[in-house]
Amino acid sequence: MTSGDRARIRILAVDDHPVVREGIAGLIGVQPDMTLVAEAANGRDAIQQFRTHRPDVTLMDIQMPEMNGLDALITIRTEFPDARVIVLTTYEGDVHILRALKAGAQAYLLKNTLHSDLLQTIRAVHAGKKSLSPEASFQIAQHVSDHALTPAEVVVLRLIAAGNANKEIADQLAITEDTVKGRVKSILSKLDANDRTHAAIIGLRRGIIEL
Repeated sequence: MTSGDRARIRILAVDDHPVVREGIAGLIGVQPDMTLVAEAANGRDAIQQFRTHRPDVTLMDIQMPEMNGLDALITIRTEFPDARVIVLTTYEGDVHILRALKAGAQAYLLKNTLHSDLLQTIRAVHAGKKSLSPEASFQIAQHVSDHALTPAEVVVLRLIAAGNANKEIADQLAITEDTVKGRVKSILSKLDANDRTHAAIIGLRRGIIEL
């Protein structure tokens, strides 16, 4: 390895879509201060590649097969507390963002902004700074004063999104239908939703639930 190689920001790109990895490689490949040292297509492979290459900055997709990006991020940060990770995702929900930040991500980028924001974000994170895209910052700010759903309410919302009626939810959870109705009422109020379908859409969009 030459002194020039050592001076470059060493990057690991993790995404299950080859086209995304190719796009990242193309952006990084023409930068004099960066080099792509490894790629991975799922969370398990990401952990192994990180252990092997010890990159300066890791680009981590959230939704991947075998192990998702958040679980991989937590494992890497537990083993290597100084690891610097940028989360890449198509999901702009505030709950997704907060989970990533709580797991130790230094930055959160939407994939549709990679061409405009990726390189400067890599440099910022390598310099020890945190970075959130404007879209991500807006999502967090928009819901900062919201009342969070309880774990029990999240379960009910997930069952609503799966198409279950109140009686079906009550049967599955072994609770009364009145209890379900109470939780649904609370969910609608907290999410400022018009009805059950609207609540499910909001829950999915914000990352509170996943199908």
